[in-house]
Amino acid sequence: MENDPIIVKALERGQSALSEHDSKLLIEKYGVPLAPETLAGSLDEAVEAASGIGYPVVLKACGPEISHKTERELVVVGLKTEAEVKEAYDKILANLGDTPWEGVLVQKMVPGERELVIGLVRDPQFGPCVMFGLGGIFTEVLKDTSFRVAPITEGDAMQMMDDIKAKAILGPVRGKSPADKAKLARALVGLGRIGLEQEAVAEIDVNPLIITGDGDPVAVDALVVLAKQV
Repeated sequence: MENDPIIVKALERGQSALSEHDSKLLIEKYGVPLAPETLAGSLDEAVEAASGIGYPVVLKACGPEISHKTERELVVVGLKTEAEVKEAYDKILANLGDTPWEGVLVQKMVPGERELVIGLVRDPQFGPCVMFGLGGIFTEVLKDTSFRVAPITEGDAMQMMDDIKAKAILGPVRGKSPADKAKLARALVGLGRIGLEQEAVAEIDVNPLIITGDGDPVAVDALVVLAKQV
């Protein structure tokens, strides 16, 4: 199985990971639902993208070498006007300094209090394994996750959702609709397929994947790490 063109280009450039935008383009091909977003190469493009997507929006610096965006103040959320977008764009560029970048990601702000994590890791013994669990700040703190060796079926994915201690978060909570488990299952199955079909992918981290008030799962951040080439 040949690597996806997105991965091929990244390897040709010597990248160790895909940018956030390219990571999302890859996982979207495999059934992971995303928030609407546009990669803007200029201030005018960012303003136009925000208007087209609809406020409120999030702005993020984007590039394969850009990490720790929040700590470096390379993310600005909750932008509601053109003036706020312009101010945020200038702030991000100033904070980037000399770091190489591809553009600024303009993303629809997705409301939702329920945050999950889905991903893929390559175990030395078992090979590609799909991961599901609590996301956001709770991923490292609570470590409430479930794993399955790829390939997985939608039935396997449903069982993974039932494995975590906080599985009630997927039900109707405080008047919000239950999570669309069928869409979640398809996303998990898709990540397993990436592990089997894209050998250059070492790891995938989709965190957070937000469950909206209507129950739809939406990935708002993603990172695809590439295997070291010999």
